[in-house]
Amino acid sequence: MIYIFPLLAVLIGFIISLFLKPSSSKGFQFLLSFSGAYLLSVTVFELFPEVYRSGNEQVGIFIMMGLLLQIILEFISKGVEHGHMHLDKKTNKFPLLLLISLSIHSLLEGFPLEQSEHLLHGVVIHKIPVAAILSAFLLNSKIGKPKAILFLAIFGIMTPLGSWLQANFQEISSYGTYINAVVIGIFLHVSTTILFEASKNHSFNATKLGVIIFGIALAYFL
Repeated sequence: MIYIFPLLAVLIGFIISLFLKPSSSKGFQFLLSFSGAYLLSVTVFELFPEVYRSGNEQVGIFIMMGLLLQIILEFISKGVEHGHMHLDKKTNKFPLLLLISLSIHSLLEGFPLEQSEHLLHGVVIHKIPVAAILSAFLLNSKIGKPKAILFLAIFGIMTPLGSWLQANFQEISSYGTYINAVVIGIFLHVSTTILFEASKNHSFNATKLGVIIFGIALAYFL
């Protein structure tokens, strides 16, 4: 499942982009809010206790390193990880820097998935709206469909690749606590940004609030 589900999430996001305009769909925005709440909750409920259980005093430093890394990655990706796309659709150049940024993010998020089925669900739910936004941008750009599909294929395999590397290389798994701490920082930044943007202009939206509470409750009780 840790290899197949992330790929299916990208495929589902691609299909959604063919029928909807993700950035303007209310249902899509609710899915994004739910994914942020669920991912944040699983991170706090499961990943946090796991890394601090090691007793390593440097865990906090690596969490902050992950948060700073995600800020740098989003400077390159222009925020697609939390549901935004601010790149030029008129360009015909292959967005290599965007691919590198998203690949680093996706590779790292794959490392801790073997430890928690709930985290796998959180990553998958989060990946669907991201893939939909990304697909909509690529298909409407001038890079051409073959390059767009190549981009999405590479993006799709990076999370399973991270899980495979973690499972098959002892050298990597021996640093698992530090890597997971970095991933916590990444998830904290992405999920909280989604939630802050869900209440844009500080306006109250009862439906979005309900979706967020449902995401938190589901992560807690599952």
